[in-house]
Amino acid sequence: MAGETNETADRATVTAEIVLSKQDLREVTAFAAACAEEVLAVFEAGRPDDARPRAAIGAAWEFARGGERGKALRDTAWAALKAAKDADTEAGREAARAAMAAAGAAYLHPLAKATQVKHILGAAAHAARADELVAGDDRTVGAERVERAARHATPAVVDVLGRFPAAPGGGGRVGELIRLLDVDLRP
Repeated sequence: MAGETNETADRATVTAEIVLSKQDLREVTAFAAACAEEVLAVFEAGRPDDARPRAAIGAAWEFARGGERGKALRDTAWAALKAAKDADTEAGREAARAAMAAAGAAYLHPLAKATQVKHILGAAAHAARADELVAGDDRTVGAERVERAARHATPAVVDVLGRFPAAPGGGGRVGELIRLLDVDLRP
């Protein structure tokens, strides 16, 4: 019983380390939606009748502009992930994953864990990967996309990112792109 109490206290301490307001979540989600929106055409080129990634980005924008964070937002994120599985190309899959990550950004948790950085930077990294793949897997294209995303990150997004530990290792090329952007955004 005492171990359970300490474990509960430890979880409360970790959670209390990072304070996130609804406005913080809106800023992060707006950044993610803008990044994902830039590569939506990559997905739609192969699946023009599949509106799931567009709906996820739309739901992300709705939340970012003052809407509620609820079931519809989660459902569109899951639908965009399913659309990624249905995409005809790897670039299309990454573009759909960017849309999923945009809708999922609203669910950034106030846990002091490096894995939460994916909620902040995942859409930008998936968008960068989609662009790389369109360019024949040219990694300079992804690096340029990451630099552009860093220039467009608002001070509020940088502030929220700074509350979390650095991005974790792993995650393949998308993980590398997350780490590149993470480094670019931290002072």
